[in-house]
Amino acid sequence: MASFEPRKAHPQKQRQNIPAAEPSCPPGRLMAESENPPGGGKHTPPKDFVCPITSNLFDDPVTLETGQTYERRAIQEWLERGNSTCPITRQKLQSTQLPKTNYVLKRLIASWREQNPGAVLDKSENNSLEITPIAKPTMHSTSPNSVITQASLDGTLSELRHNINKLCMSEILEESEMAVLRIEKFWQEAGLEINIVNMLSRPPVVNGFVEILFNSVDTRVLRATVFLLCELGSREKSVIQTLTQVDSDVDGMVALLKKGLLEAVVLIYLLRPSANSLIEMDIIDSLLAVIKKSPDELMSMCLKPRTASVLLLREILGGCQEYMAAAMTVKVISAGVIDSIIGSLEAEWTEERMAAVIILSKCMQEDGKCRNLIADKAELAPVLESFVGAADSDRFEIVRFLSELVRLNRRTFNEQVLHIIKDEGAFSTMHTFLNYLQTALQDQCPVVAGLLLQLDLLAEPRKMSIYREEAIDTLISCLQNTDFPAAQIAAAETIVSLQGRFSASGKPLTRAFLLKRAGLEKKYRTVMRMEHLGNSNVEFEESQEEEKAANDWERKVAYALVSHEFGLLFEALAEGLKSRYAELRSACFVSATWLAYMLGILPDTGIRGAARVCLLKRFLQIFKSAKDIEDKALSMLALNSFIQDPDGLRDLAPSMKDVLKGLRDLKKHSPFAFEMLKVLSEGSESSADLWNHKDLVQVDCSHNGEVLSIVCHKDIIFSGHSDGTIKVWTGRGSILHQIQEVREHTKAVTSLAISQSGEQLYSGSLDKTTKVWSIGDDALQFAEVHDMRDQVHNLVVANSIACFIPQGAGVKVHSWSGGSKLLNQNKSVKCLSLVQGKLYCGCHDSSIQEIDLASGTLNSIQSGSRKLLGKGHPIQALLLHDGLIYSASSSLDGAAVKIWSTSNYELVGTLPSTADVRAIAVSSDLIYLGCKGGIVEVWCKEKHQRVETLQTGTNAKIHCMALNGDEFLVIGTSDGRIQAWGLS
Repeated sequence: MASFEPRKAHPQKQRQNIPAAEPSCPPGRLMAESENPPGGGKHTPPKDFVCPITSNLFDDPVTLETGQTYERRAIQEWLERGNSTCPITRQKLQSTQLPKTNYVLKRLIASWREQNPGAVLDKSENNSLEITPIAKPTMHSTSPNSVITQASLDGTLSELRHNINKLCMSEILEESEMAVLRIEKFWQEAGLEINIVNMLSRPPVVNGFVEILFNSVDTRVLRATVFLLCELGSREKSVIQTLTQVDSDVDGMVALLKKGLLEAVVLIYLLRPSANSLIEMDIIDSLLAVIKKSPDELMSMCLKPRTASVLLLREILGGCQEYMAAAMTVKVISAGVIDSIIGSLEAEWTEERMAAVIILSKCMQEDGKCRNLIADKAELAPVLESFVGAADSDRFEIVRFLSELVRLNRRTFNEQVLHIIKDEGAFSTMHTFLNYLQTALQDQCPVVAGLLLQLDLLAEPRKMSIYREEAIDTLISCLQNTDFPAAQIAAAETIVSLQGRFSASGKPLTRAFLLKRAGLEKKYRTVMRMEHLGNSNVEFEESQEEEKAANDWERKVAYALVSHEFGLLFEALAEGLKSRYAELRSACFVSATWLAYMLGILPDTGIRGAARVCLLKRFLQIFKSAKDIEDKALSMLALNSFIQDPDGLRDLAPSMKDVLKGLRDLKKHSPFAFEMLKVLSEGSESSADLWNHKDLVQVDCSHNGEVLSIVCHKDIIFSGHSDGTIKVWTGRGSILHQIQEVREHTKAVTSLAISQSGEQLYSGSLDKTTKVWSIGDDALQFAEVHDMRDQVHNLVVANSIACFIPQGAGVKVHSWSGGSKLLNQNKSVKCLSLVQGKLYCGCHDSSIQEIDLASGTLNSIQSGSRKLLGKGHPIQALLLHDGLIYSASSSLDGAAVKIWSTSNYELVGTLPSTADVRAIAVSSDLIYLGCKGGIVEVWCKEKHQRVETLQTGTNAKIHCMALNGDEFLVIGTSDGRIQAWGLS
């Protein structure tokens, strides 16, 4: 039949030879190992080191439940022949699933081999026949203590030839299918000599099998055909060459895999299609289906279908572009096959272990949440044993896998995994890693060095450690190697991660914890929420044990880094901060900040001076120029470490004004900045060093009369004038620009007030009205007018009411819905303040009252005084700020300004000014007093000391003042001037 003729060959790439293999051995392993190891002398091995079936030294020993140990390949074949008992004890086995390798025995044998390099196993001394290691899946065992010998063909060769002819020559599909089933039965039941393999490996026979694959719909036939092609392909290179001569053959086998013939994955693997071909075939879903399948549901073949799938999956993930690999890795994670891939770490074949290592590494990098599962279930001993004989590229994959594995979000778990890495394996892990570090590529060295350093620091740090010295030297040399930017970045990022705290996804939390230490609690919480360690209300809380372990580790690793070669690392980090690569600068900045901060916690190592020389100027530059609030806070944290000694303060002195200004900027966000500001102000020789204002702008509005009222809202300033005008100014750029002027009032605008929502402006006037304005982005819009039926002096507003001082005695409370009432009728009120439903009145007789508007209760804070001759001393200004009442009156009793507590009405402080104070403004640090003689006194809020006096240049009264934030002061005067100052 023409269709079964050998196909014409097409040009193909040279394929890898797949030698003969046994069921439990992967393709590539020779059928028979060398019978005698190198060496001359004879040394009889211990009896327990020899398999009772093969009479050879164990290569892969497994111990059954009966206590007897056998070579895995031999006992596997014994069980596959239908036996269910232990070959020696004859006890029935409860489970035919073989246990894991007996690594203890394997290590003892390896040690014995090292001590007896010339040993040769004399099989005659073991009272058993000389054997050949098990090499084929179909050999029978005649005795449990003898070789599993090959059964005779019993005259079946002629029948086999007959079925081969049927396969190749019959035009009836059913006959060809039956021939396949019989050939598969011969293969399963008879020990196949090499001439039988040669018979089935001829191109016409292989092409006949392929025709069956493409024409049959019988699942049993298809599975048998795939099985035979896999067995032949694993033994004969010519079979693979025949199958790859026609490109459509591979496509057809992929189609069978996608239709559910899962065993076809082994044949696809043996054909070794390129990574690009695999990606184009889009078989990843099918591979994941095979991996999820229980091995018991699939045929026993020369290579396990799951193994083939894992190997192909590695090829796909390693051969596609990064974005495609990420998408496919997400598929792997969501498919729920991580458990199965973890099992491949214990595979007999190193190639499968390596494939699992690479796949799991990519899974952890893509979604770190699977890291805990892998760390919990992975057996690391086989992986570490694979490291010894692996190629350099595979060695780095193992190191990267282990480095990813120790990024768990629990410090105690990380250290448990590190101990396993250090102690498992037949060889010294640290010594092996040290040897590899000396030959690794530049961009790989930092990862290897980071892992080696962590293993070394598991024990209490010693004065000398070759592992630690070599690891830190490598990190520093990589960080300084400008010829390899990738190595520099890897080294800096490795140092950042050594701090030891990680998120649930495995990202270092070094920067987040430094922000917390710098007082940016909100930034820290935001980072933690993004990393799913908390939610909007609950912060991730570590147990005391975890926190202690994390702190101990941080101190240990920081001490090792900073004390190495008297702070040599700081020089490398300082150079990295100047790099043109943003990624490198950022990592060096975080590392340098962390280590500088740790200098203030560690015992004095004498390193702070070296760190200061290398980093102080750079941190100072970042602190002064950084626009980002986080970078500014981190540089502040580092600077704080340096100012803890006199030399640091001395070096910082020339830039002290810039530092103080930066700290004033930060104190609104960080309590740490406020504390640092207090420390520096204590050591300041002059108050001018700490608080220094500069005159920003002065505007002459005298044509509108006196400036009676000023309020600020965001960067907009409103001023009320005695001719009824309201002016709107913008304060952007520290210069006042008038953007609007309205004149709806017929008489002086005495008061301006902003609603709690910030959307409306209220203006009170001597024309007995209060007008309401909508505050827009560019201008005021008139909204409504309220008839107050009395002149409005000093207006304060709440959501539903307004309180103002009328022409006569008392205070009027006006409801916006209509109606009013008079309170405190026995007092002539001079100034008002309204906070949280409580109205505070400063009176002409120097008394101060608190009125609860809800209950009408009146409390006296300061009693008034009667003057028989002349007037009393009125309260000229009253202001509430942070639970304190600031009142300004006569300075005759030695204190022009008194400070009261709203909670108990006690006097808590005074400002001994001698000026006639007419207005008060309070920031978070300073108290401003606007005085009658055209001056503004600036007082320290904490120390109650005058720190500066600002001059307006005239003798006019200061009627009003307001603060735009903490550092922009605006005043209005009786001669119609508006003037502004800012902190320099």
